[in-house]
Amino acid sequence: MYFIGIDIGTTSVKIIATDENGSVIKTISREYPIYFPKPLWSEQNPKEWWEQSKFGLIELLDGLDKNQVKAISFSGQMHGLVTLDENDDVIRPAILWNDQRTDEECQYLNEEIGQTIISKWTGNLALTGFTAPKLLWLRKNEPENFNKIKKIMLPKDYLAYKMSGVFATDMSDGSGTLYMDVKNRKWSKDMLELLEISETQLPKLYESYESIGNINVELASELGLNKDVKIVIGGGDQAVAAVGGGVVESGSCSLSLGTSGVVFTSNEKFFIDENNSLHSFCHANGKYHLMGVTLAAASSLKWWVKEINKTNDFDKLLDEAQEAKIDDSLFYLPYLMGERTPHNDPNCRGLFIGMNMTHERKHMTKAVLEGVAFSLRDTFEIMKEMGIEINAISINGGGAKSRLWCQIIADVLDVKVNKLNTNEGPAYGASILASVGYGLFESVEQACKKFIKITNTIEPNKEDVKLYNKKYNKFKKIYPATKELFRELI
Repeated sequence: MYFIGIDIGTTSVKIIATDENGSVIKTISREYPIYFPKPLWSEQNPKEWWEQSKFGLIELLDGLDKNQVKAISFSGQMHGLVTLDENDDVIRPAILWNDQRTDEECQYLNEEIGQTIISKWTGNLALTGFTAPKLLWLRKNEPENFNKIKKIMLPKDYLAYKMSGVFATDMSDGSGTLYMDVKNRKWSKDMLELLEISETQLPKLYESYESIGNINVELASELGLNKDVKIVIGGGDQAVAAVGGGVVESGSCSLSLGTSGVVFTSNEKFFIDENNSLHSFCHANGKYHLMGVTLAAASSLKWWVKEINKTNDFDKLLDEAQEAKIDDSLFYLPYLMGERTPHNDPNCRGLFIGMNMTHERKHMTKAVLEGVAFSLRDTFEIMKEMGIEINAISINGGGAKSRLWCQIIADVLDVKVNKLNTNEGPAYGASILASVGYGLFESVEQACKKFIKITNTIEPNKEDVKLYNKKYNKFKKIYPATKELFRELI
């Protein structure tokens, strides 16, 4: 039996086939463009997601016994606004999670409507990345497009719709829209009224591991698949990545070093921190989770290596950084696209500070790795204040391939960092959800227990922990000192 997971990422689609033992059989990736039509804007064409996903599926299935494919599920970049008209045509490019155009709309929601009320309705406060502010922006700035909307969906839901014909989403992805009542796992009538949209324009909510139907007959014929292949709705990328990392038991924690960086904890019950600094969302296992996000994690390293140093040789720069000692006079703020946790500030920017004539490229590279780790520690500290005790984390994402970065994470957070028998991230989690939706397992927890094992543990270096504690205390002072300057620069 084969189970397919499709992850609609920010820069590419990743498609993976696993068997009934959780072994990876084949993996395919295909890229698509991201568009920046104006400063702080970030968009993609959903048709390009579908086109590359279909080509990727054809490539993945080549050489496999297609009769053994039993179910397909999804993971997707969260919060993206996808709108379809009465003919199911895409109305405009999707506005993505890292788009920052909705600062005014967020101020309206958090200040005029009020953070307390918004949190009561949804469990979260308004952030520029979320979907609801994008709808407000669209209503104000493109009313002709807003009035055409018949279906509102999230990125991975567009693929599920194209593959099944079923208009659906899941609880974990729906949590990031800011028009879902997360605690009660339903759409918020109050938010829908405020946004001037109706529930008929929204997809039906499912749990991430639930089948929404079978693959449509025409697509099955085109791909050479059986028409009874189940389509399992899947979830938002962070919740599904957590499934792929086995973070499904209460109190377990993962750290993702992808385009963005995420600290994620699984919880049995719904609860929020008093300042709404963390996201309180539904988990892909049918329960809840808390997470904090830094917007430019591995993308900070990519920017430093490719755009500034004009090379693709990541290993060379990382090897150089290995030789640099911890320097508590040189800092990097990873706010290249604004920041979410804990600042919720779309205006803050990336920053090197403390450079002198002794600093070389190796010191700058290490500062980039440290700056991302410090930003993730900001989330970690909020969780600790909430009484969440974390002694170990599982790590995933492209940045997790760097032993140096994993060690820095262990030292900055003072926790054990566990590496797993798979680092396929959300695509692997989606394949697990596919196996549960097919009926191979009774629960997500049961599947994870069978498939996911710890292969290596990186222990924190106690001497470096002390040095990083000292450096982090300095790091925390930089954003408050530069906050107003950032606003003047915009």
